[in-house]
Amino acid sequence: MSGLARIGCIGDLLVEFVCTTRNGRHRQAATYTGPYPSGAAGIFIDQAALVGGRCIFVGAVGDDAFGEVELNRLVEHGVEPKLIRVVKGVPTGTAFVSYNDDGSRDFVYNIILSAAAQFDADDAAIAALLDFNLDAMHVSGSALGDAGMAAKVLRVCKALHDKGVAITFDPNVRKELIGNPAYFGAVKEMIGMASIFLPSEEDVLTLFPGRALEDYATELFARGARAVVLKKGDKGSEGLTREGERASVASHRVTVLDPTGAGDCFCATFVTLWTKGAFSFRDALARANAAGALAVTKVGPMEGNSDLPTIEALLRRDA
Repeated sequence: MSGLARIGCIGDLLVEFVCTTRNGRHRQAATYTGPYPSGAAGIFIDQAALVGGRCIFVGAVGDDAFGEVELNRLVEHGVEPKLIRVVKGVPTGTAFVSYNDDGSRDFVYNIILSAAAQFDADDAAIAALLDFNLDAMHVSGSALGDAGMAAKVLRVCKALHDKGVAITFDPNVRKELIGNPAYFGAVKEMIGMASIFLPSEEDVLTLFPGRALEDYATELFARGARAVVLKKGDKGSEGLTREGERASVASHRVTVLDPTGAGDCFCATFVTLWTKGAFSFRDALARANAAGALAVTKVGPMEGNSDLPTIEALLRRDA
């Protein structure tokens, strides 16, 4: 097994509140549980640290109790916090989620007007990331919905990409977050830089309608990608490498309590385990699939994050 991968991430840090009644769509009085540490990027980096990555994060929280909830969780699990700003006088970002019987979710976010959007992307931040000797820098598309946030994310990623750092990208298309007229242009730029591209089936319907995995993967390999991995929810996952390796992994039977964050856990586990060769492509995919399954078994988007022994136990159970 190779040494620990050094993983960076940039983007949103939020706390989340989960509605305890279904089908209300936030339009009627209800009880919510929380605050749970959250944010797609926050969930990713927490999971990467839990499975053994050496992790650093670029983000921001408010100087309030919610910021403490988020920051304390990341530090507890070993994420280097020196590039996480604590912004005075501005609240930590929030997300409210309500679930519906048809499987859909309704979100209400406060990101752009919160501390979450106020992370640094200056030369000092880029230098600190380079000094960390990153093996990969990850971005979730949820950080591209605002023009200001997208510009900062792209600036950092372009600088790192130019220095040879692998960029990994989960497009994570969220209709509620697309307030940036140039959103899909930013997504296209990120795809062009991505060494590992990690879409869901829903993302592919939006970004590559009607195209098979082999078709758009071949296009991305020609641009320099190493791997394309497709998240298929309760149908498992599959992926291709530039060298022609293909792997497909079945799903795990678990009780779904809260699906939010499962894709971020999947991505973090795969990127951390495969980037430096700690696991083979198929074995990393299998563990990523198991991490995603475990993520849905607890209420709260980061509460189902799991370490490698827990992931291995699920794989043994279903072997």
